[in-house]
Amino acid sequence: MDLMNALNLSTAGMKAQGTRLRVIAENLANTDSTAASPGDLPYRRKVVLFANTLNKALGIDTVNVKKVDVDRSDFQRKFDPGHPSADSEGYVLMPNVNGLVESMDMREAQRSYEANLGVIDATRTMLTKTIDLLRN
Repeated sequence: MDLMNALNLSTAGMKAQGTRLRVIAENLANTDSTAASPGDLPYRRKVVLFANTLNKALGIDTVNVKKVDVDRSDFQRKFDPGHPSADSEGYVLMPNVNGLVESMDMREAQRSYEANLGVIDATRTMLTKTIDLLRN
C-alpha cells in the first residue's frame, strides 16, 4: 500500500505543478498586455496557492491547488504618450509581470514536476520487480 500512496502523492504533486506551469505561461503571455483604454487596468499577474488536503480513502495528505489568485502588487508605469491607453501625463499602466521572476518560478515548478515524475518511475520499477519476484 505504501507504493500506491507514493504514486498518489506524486500524481497530486504533478497535477499541482502542472497548474502552476499553466498559470506561469499565461503570465508570460500577458507581459505586454495593456489596458484597452485610459483608466482601465492591464493584466494582473496570477499566482497559485497550494494546500494540503486529506485524501480520506488513502489516509494521506496530498498537495492540491487551493486557488489561483491575483498578485496585488503595483503595476509598472511606462512613458508612452502615443499609446491609446496613456493617461493625461502620457503614462501607460503595464502588467505587474516580471519575466525574470516568472522564469525562475517556471524552472522551480518544472523541477518539482520532474521530481514527482521520478518518484513515479522509481515506484513503477519497484512494483515491476516485486511482481517479477513473486512470479519466480
